[in-house]
Amino acid sequence: MNKLRTALATAAAAALGLAALATAPAQAAAQPAFLAASQMPPSSTPWTATQVFTGVPENGGALCAPYKIPAQNTRYREFSTELDTNGVQITTVARTEADAVKLVDTLRKALAGCGPLLERQNPGLDAVSAYHGKVAVEEGAWVYSLDTADPQIGTTDIHLFSVGRDGRTVTYVRWGQMGDLKDAPVEAFKTTTRTAVNKLRP
Repeated sequence: MNKLRTALATAAAAALGLAALATAPAQAAAQPAFLAASQMPPSSTPWTATQVFTGVPENGGALCAPYKIPAQNTRYREFSTELDTNGVQITTVARTEADAVKLVDTLRKALAGCGPLLERQNPGLDAVSAYHGKVAVEEGAWVYSLDTADPQIGTTDIHLFSVGRDGRTVTYVRWGQMGDLKDAPVEAFKTTTRTAVNKLRP
């Protein structure tokens, strides 16, 4: 009888192992989807996208919100063109929906206050943050910009940001290039943001 029980236990363990292998691809497929290169705002040269990486990018991951997005349950993809236009999407799945709401609030405050913070940290830099409204998609997405100029170097840069949420999943999208706010594709970026949030639900 003991031999029979051992055999049954071994068979059950093997079956569980096979079941785990069978469900692994399904679990992987359930991860939130990311933007494709072609879904970034139109550019004069084509966008390219990296693979999707685990964790957050270097230096805390998010311009204007460094170290705000936890590395756990987080993935990201970076984008670039031949003309130094670049971007990133960072997506994280919070433990609860309440945690996701708190993270969105934290990121929005960081983006709204980014300009004044950068000016305090970098004397001589001119930095202006602006809010460009809410995108009606799932639980919402919010769009911001950061316009910077360094008179000493003679450079100007413009960045667009968005933070959106679908349930427990939060995504941060950034677009940036040399230039001013008048050069930024704000409406096209809102379309990119809507697409990014719509792709969050597996």
